[in-house]
Amino acid sequence: MTEFNHNTFISPFTWRYGSPEMREIFSERHKRILMRTVWIALAKAEAVCGLVTESQIEELETHKYDIDIERASQIEAEIKHDVMAEIKTYAGQCPHAGAIIHLGATSMDILDNMDAMRLKEALNLIIRESRKLLSSFIDKAEEYKNLACMAFTHLQPAEITTAGYRISQSIQDLCDDIIRLEEVCSSIRGKGMKGAVGTGASYKELVQGRGMTAAELEETVMRELGLEAFDAATQIYTRKQDLKVIEALSSLCATMYKFAADFRIMQSPPIGEWSEPFGKKQVGSSAMPFKRNPINCEKIDSLARFVSSFYMTAWQNSVTTFLERTLDDSANRRIMIPEAFIATEECIITLEKVVRGMNIHECAVKKLMDSYGVFSATERLLMELGKRGADRQEMHEVIRMESLKAWAEVQEGRENNLRENLEKDERILAFLSKREIDSLLDADSYTGDACMRTEMVLAKARQILGRP
Repeated sequence: MTEFNHNTFISPFTWRYGSPEMREIFSERHKRILMRTVWIALAKAEAVCGLVTESQIEELETHKYDIDIERASQIEAEIKHDVMAEIKTYAGQCPHAGAIIHLGATSMDILDNMDAMRLKEALNLIIRESRKLLSSFIDKAEEYKNLACMAFTHLQPAEITTAGYRISQSIQDLCDDIIRLEEVCSSIRGKGMKGAVGTGASYKELVQGRGMTAAELEETVMRELGLEAFDAATQIYTRKQDLKVIEALSSLCATMYKFAADFRIMQSPPIGEWSEPFGKKQVGSSAMPFKRNPINCEKIDSLARFVSSFYMTAWQNSVTTFLERTLDDSANRRIMIPEAFIATEECIITLEKVVRGMNIHECAVKKLMDSYGVFSATERLLMELGKRGADRQEMHEVIRMESLKAWAEVQEGRENNLRENLEKDERILAFLSKREIDSLLDADSYTGDACMRTEMVLAKARQILGRP
């Protein structure tokens, strides 16, 4: 048997990324156990119409977990057919039942139902971990929902938001992703037992005169597997199902990419408001001992882009399995589906750790607010001047000119003197007192409905999690 170790190429998804649970779902052993699960379900259905005996079923179940990949690989090397190799291996373990394994079936009756079962298992794991990520997001947004900070448009200081409200944008997207993932998971269907081109002709012939129709046989098998079957199929289930799964994973990755990319900007020293958790013994750079790079968020963005690249492959698979079947999808699905799930899961696991351990540096928040917050608050000053009867256009020009002077001062590294200059401008003092101007230019309180809207998002997120 081929040995896989670090002396030969192995995928990073084999050992570096993802959880042991997800890697097991897509392991070769688990795949073959699920294949045998389908064969047993088929045998049980065929037993109803007298084609299989109870003792044969018992023998199949006895050897269900006796996976022998070495023997199957030897057989496959000779006959060049992976499913037949597994059938022969299983049959060799079941001298009494071997003759009825795969009776009436074609390979994709087994493989596509197996894949549907794996998709549901993997989606359920992704959903479970996404909900854990959502919980960490909720806690962080709740903690910082009132912390006023600079918002940015065009990567330039804009108005004031709160740290919690910024996080709530990702929470809102993540909620939509979880709902979509749950919808996709509940919609997963197997091919059913429809034979070589999906007509069920072999099964109809098999059960004819035995008190069961081919459709009833299929229904019995799928009930045993806990799956619904597509009403129509060719030799395979429609690859639009894979496209739907990849789209949902890609959408989740888009949510994580956006937050991680924003996090990287927020960790850059000119802003410096957020930072990833950093271990005491963690090394940031082999050359620069002082470095604290956002490596976790960078990994998330790297893997998220990788997942997004599978969308076109899944799309092409859905259209290039010409007529009833070609193998245009076969080889790439062996790679695409496991890697899409494992990469997505690695993003979730990593981001959950980042969110749970993220640092929000309030001193950096204050520094930016001191430098730029008052510019944003001038909008409120302008609104109040208009309410007091001032000429809106004239006041706009006054504030604009003073803001340009103050901005130049900030760019030169000096303190922002806009507040002081506006508080002594006689044109403004004609309508407002110095104390009123000072209050209106308090940027910390100029956050609109940010806190309320954060609570709206959190309430819906808690509802998804069943949290009070």
